[in-house]
Amino acid sequence: MATHRTKMLIIGSGPAGYSAAIYAARAMLEPIVVQGLQPGGQLTITTDVENYPGYREVVQGPWLMEEMKAQAEHVGTRMMWDTIVSVDLENGSPFRAIGDSGDEYIGDTLVICTGAQAKWLGAPGEQELGGKGVSACATCDGFFYRGKKVVVIGGGNTAVEEALYLTNHSDDVTLIHRRDELRAEKILQDRLFKSDKTSTLWNKTVESFEAGPDGALHHLVLKDTQTGETSTIECDGAFVAIGHAPATELFKGKLSMDDAGYLDVEPGTPKTVIPGVFAAGDVTDHVYRQAVTAAGMGCMAALDGERFLATLEDTPAQAEPQVEAVEAAE
Repeated sequence: MATHRTKMLIIGSGPAGYSAAIYAARAMLEPIVVQGLQPGGQLTITTDVENYPGYREVVQGPWLMEEMKAQAEHVGTRMMWDTIVSVDLENGSPFRAIGDSGDEYIGDTLVICTGAQAKWLGAPGEQELGGKGVSACATCDGFFYRGKKVVVIGGGNTAVEEALYLTNHSDDVTLIHRRDELRAEKILQDRLFKSDKTSTLWNKTVESFEAGPDGALHHLVLKDTQTGETSTIECDGAFVAIGHAPATELFKGKLSMDDAGYLDVEPGTPKTVIPGVFAAGDVTDHVYRQAVTAAGMGCMAALDGERFLATLEDTPAQAEPQVEAVEAAE
């Protein structure tokens, strides 16, 4: 077992984590990124990316994440193939974390970029057709279904917002909900029902996602929750919108969270309730959930972390641990 010391410890490796690492490394903070179970985050399971600034042509999500990782390493980031299983935040800086490998990671600052995962139905064909007609992000992928027939599955605010967004690209949007009334806010429901581009299928659950001869999504098999009867609906795209689950289990009882489990931060900043601990990206953002906003928050976390370190250097009682971390890194 080894101990790794750094001025900035970053947990998670999506756009937020890699961007924080790039800025921290350029500030000579010698950051360590513990990449977790899914290095690169959700973009590694996304095919076409057309809305990340700087690329005129469509790029592949895994390639984009590899480029971010390589850039972070190029400027001085240490990447660790490990998954954090416990953290100690009670005593303030330096913060300690233990990896699944048994290694200990110590950082004068901590940036949490563990992200969030879309909730899926678990129906047959759902994962197999991911990127081939099945998606969990209309903002990300709706553009690819211009003029095509699409469906949205869900009944809350997210589902209705996704359906309304898709009317910018499609004149045939169907919302599928397992109950006979929506859970979304009334103002959103009113907008949905007033649109001449949307329709709603009530009391229906998705039994399976079925491919056509070309290997892409062709239709859904539905089951009526009241009669048990099955039916099909043909579509080019299906958007699962039943919510997201932030990866915050590690921090329960240690950091403030909202009712959905997203980490609380000071408005307009990545600062958590503990000085020196920052959160960036989808782990704290249940509104935008975009790669570019996550990257921006990662940048902010690195800059605020650098400022926090400056306050430690100005405090004599904190000076000794800071020197120890620098020497160990060397």
